[in-house]
Amino acid sequence: MNLKNILSVSVKFLVVFTIITGIIYPLVITGTGQFLFPRKSNGSMVEVNGRNYGSELIAQKFEEDKYFRPRPSQTSYSALPSGGSNISPASIKLKQVSDSLKSAFIENNKLKQGTEIPSEMIFKSASGLDPHISRESAMLQTGRISNARKFNDEKKLMLEQLVDKYTEKPQFGILGEERINVLLINIELDKLQYGRE
Repeated sequence: MNLKNILSVSVKFLVVFTIITGIIYPLVITGTGQFLFPRKSNGSMVEVNGRNYGSELIAQKFEEDKYFRPRPSQTSYSALPSGGSNISPASIKLKQVSDSLKSAFIENNKLKQGTEIPSEMIFKSASGLDPHISRESAMLQTGRISNARKFNDEKKLMLEQLVDKYTEKPQFGILGEERINVLLINIELDKLQYGRE
């Protein structure tokens, strides 16, 4: 086989596989996803009464006292520069940052000094976009939220029940830990405050 034939066959393979892997395959996968899982394939967006609140897969920034707060984020919850701090686990700087986050969490939630704080609230997530917190982290925030929203005892109890309701079990019963999606529970929290469905 001469060089001309080799080049001809190579170009044909390039064209065929470009069409298969660059056009046909993506269209089939995209079409299948849109047909079988339309919500998930469009980013799992959360919409309530025509208002788009964002994706339940990406942490949102909540700073007001009346809302549950997500994990600290190295990227200020921006998806474009997603990533962690890359500080070494043995670094003194990591301890300083985590001590600072712990103190801020205790102060913001008016907790007693020495309260054990779940690790996800004192260490930033690797992506900076983790949408979940643990049930323990949520329960430690209920006092602050109740005060900010001026909840009576009945509403405080309903808030704790809301935490239980939105606690997701480990995937398949064994993968990961119990967790709460901060965006979803905050949307429900506004409904609890104002009695909306």
